[in-house]
Amino acid sequence: MKNSDQSANPVNTPSISKRSLSAHAWLGLFVSAFMYIICLSGTLAVFHQELERWEQPQIPETTEVDIQAIDKAYDNFVAAYPEETEHMYVVFPGSGIPRVVVENDHVAHFVNPDGSLGEVEQSNWTKMLVDLHLYLHLPKSFGMIVVSAFGALLCALILSGFLAHPRIIKDAFRFRRGGTGLQENIDLHNRFSVWAAPFHIMIGVTGAYFGLTTVLIGLASQAFYGGGNQAVMDALFTPEPVLEQPLQRPQIGRAMEYISQHNPEGSPLFLTVHEPDTPGQFIEFFVKQPGRLIYSENYRFDVQGNFIETAGYRDGETAKQVIYSMYRLHFGEFAGNASKLLYFVLGMMLTVVSATGINIWLNKRKTTDVINLWWPTFVWGTPLILSVSALLNLFIHVRLDLFIWLGLVVALAIAARQQNVQLWVVRLKQALAVSLLALVAAYTAKSGIAAFNIAALQLNIPLALFAIYLLLKGGRQARP
Repeated sequence: MKNSDQSANPVNTPSISKRSLSAHAWLGLFVSAFMYIICLSGTLAVFHQELERWEQPQIPETTEVDIQAIDKAYDNFVAAYPEETEHMYVVFPGSGIPRVVVENDHVAHFVNPDGSLGEVEQSNWTKMLVDLHLYLHLPKSFGMIVVSAFGALLCALILSGFLAHPRIIKDAFRFRRGGTGLQENIDLHNRFSVWAAPFHIMIGVTGAYFGLTTVLIGLASQAFYGGGNQAVMDALFTPEPVLEQPLQRPQIGRAMEYISQHNPEGSPLFLTVHEPDTPGQFIEFFVKQPGRLIYSENYRFDVQGNFIETAGYRDGETAKQVIYSMYRLHFGEFAGNASKLLYFVLGMMLTVVSATGINIWLNKRKTTDVINLWWPTFVWGTPLILSVSALLNLFIHVRLDLFIWLGLVVALAIAARQQNVQLWVVRLKQALAVSLLALVAAYTAKSGIAAFNIAALQLNIPLALFAIYLLLKGGRQARP
């Protein structure tokens, strides 16, 4: 009777344990998949400025800023687009892209040297990639919180990984090839985890900050300001000036002259005209400071170009400077190409760590199922679909975000019908290589002479070399 009672208890049945273990495995795969795609897209997004230039290589480039041309371009833009907008912007070459852009909240134009409006700015693929990294293509307010939660999870994984593997430091210099690939994956995972651990923790912390700011502000307001969130915002970010002025066109040139006289070592990134065509409008310049991690020091002017104040990020409180340094720390925009290349290498290490963690688990499992096909498909199918989306974007306008996710679903469906995992992975790598070479060839054919500008070559050459490497490696792996 006792035995029959136990067997009747569903909590004690082996099927519950098996189902729980299966659910745990699927949950781990789900989390790892999103962690991988965030790491991969973030690593590529390090070069978001270069990608924007690559998308329109025919645009004339300059590092010079002509105050009269800026004034003229602003007037031309307002005349061409009189509709209501909450902001107007002028982006300068100091932003990292050697082009001048004038825009509102809806459309952007490049500026010709004479102040006339050039082509409409179009960087659809780059924006899709950045949105994938920042929001996973979810609604922005929700997506930012989700991605930031993964940043916090990354920090926990790093710390728990060190605690769970006491030999991880000793094993950081071992690399064993051959066999089933288990040892190779373990050694890659350990090496990259140890070598780049400080970078990975920093990425996790800064990534968590962006989405959890609202939560942190709420906690701080309850603890120190009696629940007033705006008081916390005003303490961390200098509040905007409150003005009442006659309606007139902002005197941008006069404000630019002030900055060139009082901060000649700074590099203007962009300016914003807040609430244009209202009595409260004001001009705000974001000026990069050499040798500083802060994003910028901000200079504010009234509509006539009279100086009002600085935001105080350069010489303000330590907390304000730290918070205003998060962007450059996360994206590596503080030492030019050197920091970007370093971030790319370290970011690829983090991406490999994300992939090899699941590879190790799959190799150690005693069972083989569809997960063994789906995981490598996700790892190699994601860059493949990103490449194909860039190729399509050259010729037709598609919803790139939908294409990415639908493409992954199709790839996983095809993978489920495969029989040989290793051969399938080789085919995915070869498909990625072919798509990259097709992308470079199609890009060159469409862009013509502009495909040989630095804006194009700085990306097309590495893409072509990586594709050739994949083809050579895939050819060796495909041999019996």
